[in-house]
Amino acid sequence: MEIQKELQGNKLNISLIGRLDAVTASQLDKVIQTELTGIEELNFDFSKLAFVASAGLRILLVAQKRMNKQGSMKIHHVNDDVMEVLEMTGFSNFLDIEN
Repeated sequence: MEIQKELQGNKLNISLIGRLDAVTASQLDKVIQTELTGIEELNFDFSKLAFVASAGLRILLVAQKRMNKQGSMKIHHVNDDVMEVLEMTGFSNFLDIEN
């Protein structure tokens, strides 16, 4: 998986490319643990994310909990396959998803 980041003041945009699974989730976890200090708006672009597994969902949950305390988090451009996983797991009920 490739992670592209763009910092604009207190806003961080993250684009995920490829698969967010057990092998790659640690990459995103590192970003969440080290780069959210001072961030008030976190935006994910999932337009090139092909797949998300439970390990990836856990990282999204950690990010959402952290951003609930310091700002907001939105997910943009979710494809049908990833949206199906988010809906089946109930994550679509508490994540702010904009297509």
